[in-house]
Amino acid sequence: MTVQLRAYLNFPGTTREALETYRDIFGGELTLSTFGEFHAVPEGHEAAGKIMHAELSTEHFVLNAADAIPDMHPVTIGDNVNLALMGTGEEDLAALTAIFDRLAEGGEVEMPLQKQIWGDVYGAVVDRFAMHWMINVGGVGGDGGDAAGEEQAAPVADPTR
Repeated sequence: MTVQLRAYLNFPGTTREALETYRDIFGGELTLSTFGEFHAVPEGHEAAGKIMHAELSTEHFVLNAADAIPDMHPVTIGDNVNLALMGTGEEDLAALTAIFDRLAEGGEVEMPLQKQIWGDVYGAVVDRFAMHWMINVGGVGGDGGDAAGEEQAAPVADPTR
């Protein structure tokens, strides 16, 4: 199993500035993808240039981040960090689906595990202790569907939860 635990930070529209600052401090490689690049908002939408997913890969750690945009959970400082379990492949998908299901017991599924517009399987859950978890698995399945393999439309994920 190749699962990694990462911090996923949410910002009120300042992800680009924050992650560029962190890159200047810690070094590493920064990748930024906008809501517009993923076609997650209509063309011309005010959030098209906001960051849907950022990744700062350093020698010692990886930070992920996103901007909260209208129609998503607002950023509340102190409640803007998620724990993200990241995996790759069918074996990790099976393991992380079981973990997702366990975390959901007594908690709240905010987005079911299912294929997303960026090609990975993603889901979000708040556990019974009010901890926010994101599960993302790349390199699985072909043409869309939920973690159980059922065909579904790919909704826009809320990376802030």
